[in-house]
Amino acid sequence: MIAETVCSAVSAAGLGIAAITAYRKRFLAAARIAAYSLVPIGLVMTGVVEWLADTAFSPTAWAGFGVLGLAWALFATTRVVERRRGGTRKERRAARAAAQPDAVAPAASAPSLGQGGQGSRPASRPATASRGEDDFSDIEAILKKHGI
Repeated sequence: MIAETVCSAVSAAGLGIAAITAYRKRFLAAARIAAYSLVPIGLVMTGVVEWLADTAFSPTAWAGFGVLGLAWALFATTRVVERRRGGTRKERRAARAAAQPDAVAPAASAPSLGQGGQGSRPASRPATASRGEDDFSDIEAILKKHGI
């Protein structure tokens, strides 16, 4: 009952201010003030204010908000536990990478690396082979670092 009276008084005051603003030849501002001042009385007429008042003073409604809060807390807690159980981010990524099948067979690149320079430069083959293996070990280390 008090909420309805307050909303009605606010609407009446707003309409009064809108009338004064219109008297000063500021019709656009007066229309906007009138629109805002009609909102509280519209809420009273639709029953929203009564519903809010009943909800605010209802122990059942507050118990419902408590149950919703408890549900949210349980959800958040289970998410935290789930993330902690999975280990660190690196461990989860490694587990995901191990579960995915290889895109290229491991032996597929071995023949192409071995046949690369045999016919063209046989004399320089032993010197570049050790340096080439070092280059590939660096590349392999970079690829492993990025999970590829």
